Amino acid sequence: MIPLTRRDFLLALTGFGLSACAGSHRSLASRSVKNGRIVVVGGGIAGLAVARYLARLSALPNIKLVEPNAYHLMCPGSNEVISDLRKFRELRHDYPATGSVHGVERIRAEAVGLNPQGRQVLLNTRTALPYDRLIVAPGVDFRWKAVEGYDEATSRIIPHAWKAGLQTLLLRRQLRSMPNGGVVIITVPGNPYRCPPGPYERASLIAHFLKRYKPRSKIVILDAKSQFPKQALFEAAWKEHYPGLIEWVSLEKDGNLERIDAEKLTVHTEFGSHRADVLNIIPPQKAGRIASWMELTDESGWCPVNPLTFESTRIPNVHVIGDACSASPMPKSAFVGQSQAANCAAAVMDLLQGNEPSPPALINHCYSLVCPDEAISLTGLYEYSARENQWIVTASGQTPINGDRRAEARYARSWLEALNQFLFA
Repeated sequence: MIPLTRRDFLLALTGFGLSACAGSHRSLASRSVKNGRIVVVGGGIAGLAVARYLARLSALPNIKLVEPNAYHLMCPGSNEVISDLRKFRELRHDYPATGSVHGVERIRAEAVGLNPQGRQVLLNTRTALPYDRLIVAPGVDFRWKAVEGYDEATSRIIPHAWKAGLQTLLLRRQLRSMPNGGVVIITVPGNPYRCPPGPYERASLIAHFLKRYKPRSKIVILDAKSQFPKQALFEAAWKEHYPGLIEWVSLEKDGNLERIDAEKLTVHTEFGSHRADVLNIIPPQKAGRIASWMELTDESGWCPVNPLTFESTRIPNVHVIGDACSASPMPKSAFVGQSQAANCAAAVMDLLQGNEPSPPALINHCYSLVCPDEAISLTGLYEYSARENQWIVTASGQTPINGDRRAEARYARSWLEALNQFLFA
């Protein structure tokens, strides 16, 4: 595996030629396709991105995006809302009006099932939407039974805040109300889950909030893992900015959550217990529920796909992208979701034309804020190996331990602004 410098990364992006840093070696030149009905289910980052790319790739008039909500709440940036660094309204982005942008027709309905033999998506409006190729981007849902004492009802009191919305505001409100000298406990599940560095960015920004307003307080991270992404960089920033404020408890030190007592705000591990003033439980995760309804998931709870095309290995002519698909060694991140969208769009167009899809190449570039004006990042390049029939890491890199974290924060906010413009402008 080749170390990747920032210069290499920027050159790679230039070579890929994709707006908003999508990342793909596949050609995104416009292609002429006379026939082909494409349906995209899910208007999150991956789903909306693939619809955008498909519309750019062809003059197809028959691309439909199925999404029941009138607007999307971005998860990137939500940790800043929790820690009072960003307004909640900045997370909200309205979907374009039906049929008004790039030839993509948005259907405001919920997909509730699949007729694979007839190639139809079943909607809650009691209609069936025909397709030649279906792309499903359902995001994640939670394994509510994985932690004893924590279910969906309990999350209305003890937030996970792992999907932006009311949960984000609930956790922020609880932090504001916490007494000075209180304890915040964040529990982190084992892999895989959405946004692997997210819990540690959250701890960093909450620490910044506490340092300003409740300096006698403390954060305890109970982690079901032995290590975490960008660990040395996070810990160096914590030592510099928040000495003694954040305690990370690894799996080996009894960090694995077994059950919670919601009434007493107490979490129990195998050998001990911890009481919190504010408790943030990030549950184990799985593919969004529509993936299960469509029978796209396997026993892991995620959706296995052909790494060449992102086509489901369970149902033909159906592709799965974003957090829901099994895409190791790629993490489940917003950047990866957009990169997968570009590659999947190109593969679908090839398949509709009867061409052999070209091998994909993807990028992940993940930013994490450690304080309002400093960030760290991690980069990975991934290519398809025909011999192994899987993705492999071809290069990787991260912010140097003495790198310019202020510049990284500027890059992070520029990336998020570009992503929002690409998806919603």
